[in-house]
Amino acid sequence: MSGERRWPGLDRTRRRKMSKALNIQAVTFDVGGTLIRPWPSVGEVYSQVAAKHGQRIISPALLDERFAAWRGLENFHHGRDEWASLVDRVFEGLTEQPPSASFFPHLFDRFAEPDVWQIFDDVKPAIDALASLGINLAVISNWDERLQPLLERLGLRKYLETVVVSCEIGFSKPSPVIFEHAARKLGLAPEFILHVGDSTREDLRGAESAGFQARLIDRGQNVGAPDRIGSLLELERLAQGS
Repeated sequence: MSGERRWPGLDRTRRRKMSKALNIQAVTFDVGGTLIRPWPSVGEVYSQVAAKHGQRIISPALLDERFAAWRGLENFHHGRDEWASLVDRVFEGLTEQPPSASFFPHLFDRFAEPDVWQIFDDVKPAIDALASLGINLAVISNWDERLQPLLERLGLRKYLETVVVSCEIGFSKPSPVIFEHAARKLGLAPEFILHVGDSTREDLRGAESAGFQARLIDRGQNVGAPDRIGSLLELERLAQGS
């Protein structure tokens, strides 16, 4: 859906003039940890699904701790088999059979459901503010085939010009290839695109390596570094050049 159809009160000529003056013509977002987060937590969902399949109650805090230890894996391409292997490691020694031989399919499908995700409070106000300035919005995410329908079900897809997913491109952040692909889809030079995410390696450094502007979202922290923001609401000020 085009920006003109979503925000009919802002005509195309005015949008383009404003965008050129701002030097930021598009903002691209990471998804997990930037727009949405697992709810109540990864460990809670893992524990609930395991219990439904006859497993003993496993501490969500323990599962969260184990999952966090693997979160920084490099060369993880978000394929179904990779997720199965990761989940097996999280549950290692906690179940008689590995999840891949029992409840992993249910667990995989569960994270395609919108009720296990929470949209951060600053997301929709920030989207509205950027849209009013004529800024195009998009997503660049390391994810799998579940992302596109999930964004639809969460009501976020309608705000986005394009969604670039690593599983569809064949390259994951921080590779500049996925960012370059997004720039082509948006029809913009990289220097006019601001990318926002929660990973220094994947989002900040990855975007900068492709010539994007970039900011790290660090909610709830005392943000003083010029490459960090504490809320997506700060993007409106950045887009206005103030």
